[in-house]
Amino acid sequence: MATKITVLSNGSLRVEGPDFELVDAQGNAYGLAGRERISICRCGLSKNKPFCDGSHKGHFEHNAEAFDLPAPKV
Repeated sequence: MATKITVLSNGSLRVEGPDFELVDAQGNAYGLAGRERISICRCGLSKNKPFCDGSHKGHFEHNAEAFDLPAPKV
């Protein structure tokens, strides 16, 4: 199974798969303790960033609906 990232309406980015790595800006890996599913904050309210702690509830609205990006400029 490939890594899957799901944009949740009014919530986090869910990352799931058997083999993924999350690194900081310097390339240091976060210790995920063997988890195959994590949620990444996208509201900015989590006290456990970059991970979601549920602080967004009632404070963040975004309807997640897929769309196609335009082709990259050459």
